Amino acid sequence: MASFSSRVSALLLVMSLVVSFSMAVSAGNFYQDIDITWGDGRANILNNGDLLTLSLDNTSGCGFQSKNQFLYGQFDMQIKLVPGNSAGTVTTYYLSSEGSTHDEIDMEFLGNLSGDPYILHTNVYSQGKGNREQQFYLWFDPTADFHTYSILWNPQSIIFSVDGIPIREFKNAESIGVPYPKYQPMRVYSSLWNADDWATRGGLVKTDWTQAPFIASYRNFSANACIWYNGASSCSSNSGGKSWLSQQLDYSTQGQMKWVQNNFMIYNYCTDTKRFPQGVPQECNMS
Repeated sequence: MASFSSRVSALLLVMSLVVSFSMAVSAGNFYQDIDITWGDGRANILNNGDLLTLSLDNTSGCGFQSKNQFLYGQFDMQIKLVPGNSAGTVTTYYLSSEGSTHDEIDMEFLGNLSGDPYILHTNVYSQGKGNREQQFYLWFDPTADFHTYSILWNPQSIIFSVDGIPIREFKNAESIGVPYPKYQPMRVYSSLWNADDWATRGGLVKTDWTQAPFIASYRNFSANACIWYNGASSCSSNSGGKSWLSQQLDYSTQGQMKWVQNNFMIYNYCTDTKRFPQGVPQECNMS
């Protein structure tokens, strides 16, 4: 098997030869776009709203949510993850509705021992049912600089991307009886919290509180999306100019995603026959 560094080099070479997902990240303002929801002052908006930081210590983490609810959209956030020994910590960026039968689209960054790669954990819930995990290593150091993490959610599919490169697609499989997030508006959420009972090597590596406070940084939040207000979507009467509502992976971007999955995916629920001895979930058999 090729080494991690050689796979990274090969990936970067391939990505230089194909056209990447079109991306336009506009600088949002956190004062206008989000509400800090918990953490007793550990979350801070800085630089006139251009920068937000989350902090975790041995007392508490913190988090925020978008002011608006959305029903479909393209959501981009630039994040610089906790550096150094971040074992036990989890930084999240996700969409979620409310209630016991909620929908949710997850990106969770599982901390590491210094020198080990971060794990990007993804999941999709529909009508309260999840168990659709896929996990990836990243092909860069996510603590050295900001990188763009994106969720595209439209009626056809959910696409997770990193720096414009798609890593996962969850297609609408309602035609074969699989619930799909399409009725419940969701907010954007993010948090930094301690999960050393499971986050790093299944909980074997605990958080080293001598390294606290742990800090993650955010900038350039962009939501090109249908805002939900008073029981209606802003896109219900006019979808013009919203190309993301019908956007799907083309041949080139499908190739990018397959390359990432072949080289950097470390867990896929669709191949976990021990977990699903009676057969993997229905959507896994879609082409």
